[in-house]
Amino acid sequence: MLHHDTATRRLLPLPIEDYALLGDCHTAALAGKDGTIDWLCFPRFDSPACLAALLGSAENGHWALHPAEPVLSVQRRYRENTLILETTFVTESGEVTLVECMPVEQEHRSLIRRVTAVRGNVQMRLSVLLRFDYGLTVPWVTRLHGEHGIRAIAGPDQLALRSTVPLHGRDLTTEALFLLEEGQTETFVLQHAPSHCPLPSLLDAETALAHTEQWWQAWCNQCTYQGPWRDAVIRSLIVLKALTYAPTGGIVAAPTTSLPEDPGGIRNWDYRYCWLRDAALTLSAFISCGYYAEAQAWRDWLHRSIAGDASQLQIMYGICGERELREWTVDHLQGYHKAYPVRIGNAASDQVQLDVYGIMAHVAQLGRAAGLGTSESAWSLQTHLLNWLQKIWKQPDQGIWEVRGGPKPFVHSRVMAWFTFDASLRDMERYGLPGPRDSWTQTRDDLYADICSKGFNEAIGSFVQFYGSDDLDASLLLIPRTGFLPYNDPRIQQTIVMIEKRLLHNGFLKRYETHGNVDGLQSTEGAFLACSFWLADAYALTGRKQEAVTLFEKLLSLRNDVGLLAEEYDPENNVQLGNFPQAFSHLALIHTALTLSAEQQE
Repeated sequence: MLHHDTATRRLLPLPIEDYALLGDCHTAALAGKDGTIDWLCFPRFDSPACLAALLGSAENGHWALHPAEPVLSVQRRYRENTLILETTFVTESGEVTLVECMPVEQEHRSLIRRVTAVRGNVQMRLSVLLRFDYGLTVPWVTRLHGEHGIRAIAGPDQLALRSTVPLHGRDLTTEALFLLEEGQTETFVLQHAPSHCPLPSLLDAETALAHTEQWWQAWCNQCTYQGPWRDAVIRSLIVLKALTYAPTGGIVAAPTTSLPEDPGGIRNWDYRYCWLRDAALTLSAFISCGYYAEAQAWRDWLHRSIAGDASQLQIMYGICGERELREWTVDHLQGYHKAYPVRIGNAASDQVQLDVYGIMAHVAQLGRAAGLGTSESAWSLQTHLLNWLQKIWKQPDQGIWEVRGGPKPFVHSRVMAWFTFDASLRDMERYGLPGPRDSWTQTRDDLYADICSKGFNEAIGSFVQFYGSDDLDASLLLIPRTGFLPYNDPRIQQTIVMIEKRLLHNGFLKRYETHGNVDGLQSTEGAFLACSFWLADAYALTGRKQEAVTLFEKLLSLRNDVGLLAEEYDPENNVQLGNFPQAFSHLALIHTALTLSAEQQE
């Protein structure tokens, strides 16, 4: 039984898996299973949060709407093929359904919450505490004239909350206590506008909800994947679409910052930016499922963002291609369940990671093969990148996992550097593109020889994390995907065996062995979900098809009640870890579903 009382507000945020995503392809919110929104950034994904209880307490900003009496049960779902959330609360006196969404294609960012008494009469409570600047700034709050509602303003932002029931203030909190009779519906709408502009006009919530439902369902109907895991694939595609910033096509890795990968630890990062590493998987997922417009927009964002001098290529950018992502900590927030620090920005944007060059080559390869439109300068830019990579590929880097323990000659990075030249040479031949063929061929062959001699550890019969190491890394599972070696090569087979032996714990795969402190963080972490999907791919492509399906189904079972995945999973405590929901996890899910479906057809 759940008890709700604003006098005894919960002191800590809910478990990560108890949240659901709301989004409008500009920004996002996390709505809790108890009817409380604990995270909301207006007007963009990377804007300072105005509801930040997720990373602190209710005093850092929250919006609660739920029965004021004990709740016997809670069930929630998304309306079919939409991002409209429905949560049903059952109490002794009745049953109410809370409908929440962020409507699409609106002039202003908005969040709609409508609650209906399905059965009986239920006493309801609303509590809103708005705090700008990640829970720090107390806005000036005034009543709206001639209607139930408030206006909150501070600095560049203002919010308007409109209600169909009277609101009153207490200790800087806006509240309402109202009886919802059977069949009755009450509506609440929160809207954002710049503080120098007029307040947004009243939104027709019913019309906006209907349009949003139709929009999402029409978008999902474009999906061409018809395999046995269609529902899971569509939900993951919806997550990717929701994490897309519509004006530019950029896709954030997650809508949150600083949800910990290690409970109570320091592995807390800001993921509200666009990683080049996600680019090839995203493009492949969209193209494979029939979403060419999204693939084109993402590829175009990529080209605009990386344009410039090759020596200044970054591993991530802002949603409009911003390069300055300076990292700082929010000292007034205690962190999710006191996992401090809360970080804004990401210092990894300054790292050198050689694998991103391979990602760029793969994106170009996928785009050409799919017939995506391209600029005349695309090949020129790619040539510029390869010529720069020729100069730097022997340098150590921070690798796919963005380690902060110092650069090393990571094997996965070198393999992706090899792939950069191999894929580009193949495109030169296929499409008649000009370039220094002989020079690139020599570099490709030098890389191959270097990796085979230094990246393979004869003593353990496996490729290793970095040259001279005997540690394993789940990214080694990606080697055969590049064509560097086939899956049936004994070296690949033994590498898979060693990864299972060293990194597989409680049925799920870790990224790497943390005992050597390669990442400089002196802490452990949960199982990395994308890596576990990679292992399922490896099983499928090495003939272990039943094991692949079993692992995939096990991974699907980790999704929360509305089909969402974080970055990591703690199998001992059965909780999700890390930023949520995580694009990389959902991308890996889609890729594995496509792989297994293709294998079943053979």
